[in-house]
Amino acid sequence: MVRSKLGLLLGMLLCLAGCGGGSGARPAYVPETGSSGGGRYATSGAMADAEASPVSPQASPAGYPAQDAPKAAAESSRGGARVEAAPPPRERQGLGTEWGEARASRVHDVAFVRESGAPFATATLHYNDRRGVEALADYHARHESYRDIPTGGGAVSISVRDESGDPLEAVKVANRTFVVGESGQRYTIVLTNRTSHRFEAVTTVDGLDVVNGKPGSFDNRGYVLMPWATLEIEGFRESSSRVAAFRFAAVRDSYAAQTGSARNVGVIGIALFGERGDAFVPESELRLRDTASPFPADPRYAPPPPRR
Repeated sequence: MVRSKLGLLLGMLLCLAGCGGGSGARPAYVPETGSSGGGRYATSGAMADAEASPVSPQASPAGYPAQDAPKAAAESSRGGARVEAAPPPRERQGLGTEWGEARASRVHDVAFVRESGAPFATATLHYNDRRGVEALADYHARHESYRDIPTGGGAVSISVRDESGDPLEAVKVANRTFVVGESGQRYTIVLTNRTSHRFEAVTTVDGLDVVNGKPGSFDNRGYVLMPWATLEIEGFRESSSRVAAFRFAAVRDSYAAQTGSARNVGVIGIALFGERGDAFVPESELRLRDTASPFPADPRYAPPPPRR
């Protein structure tokens, strides 16, 4: 009986010894010193240096890269995600006209009764810096340059001049006239009467009347332009003895922006009114008379009667 048990034990030992030396034995997993979770299988032969798949790092919160996980977790623990600051509003480019320094400019009242409630001529001059004017000229791809702007059929010429009295360049873009200015530059609006008649000139800058500072209207009273005379308008009128000089400036610094709205910055307007009882005849009237037809309804053939 004892011999039988010894034989059985000996057989089991031999079986275990034979199973431990086969080629299919699994290698032990031995992590390398200083590794971050990866390791190599300790085996023999060509596979000794083969790397195992590294352990996946801990998943980071959704929407953040793994390297930002600690920062994201900290922000998440504070109870909210990051909020990007809104970009500042973009400043409008180009020029406006600011309320400049006080300048002496005396006026007095004269009697003037308008021939009509509507002006016989109007003129519009836009202005900007050179970059803005050239950009618009390129946009329309058609322009011409000059210094004086005739209006009223040549009865009055208009120019915008610098503080030395030199006319600023004006550029014709499509059907608009643009005056080229520079920020900080003082300017005046000069009207030259080339006739023997008196006119009233209502003038606006940036949509504001240059006399009372209110929104431009044909109902506002203006300056009287004497025969063969030149009228220089130097600024917004503060009183009967001085004006605030016209100066090109950033839109935000313009008089219009500081008193209400910058909607109409960049435009100068002049409306010319004839005097009641004066013999002046506008060119528009002369053109109508010159092209008047004695037989305006002269059909080539007789038209048929209307149907009943």
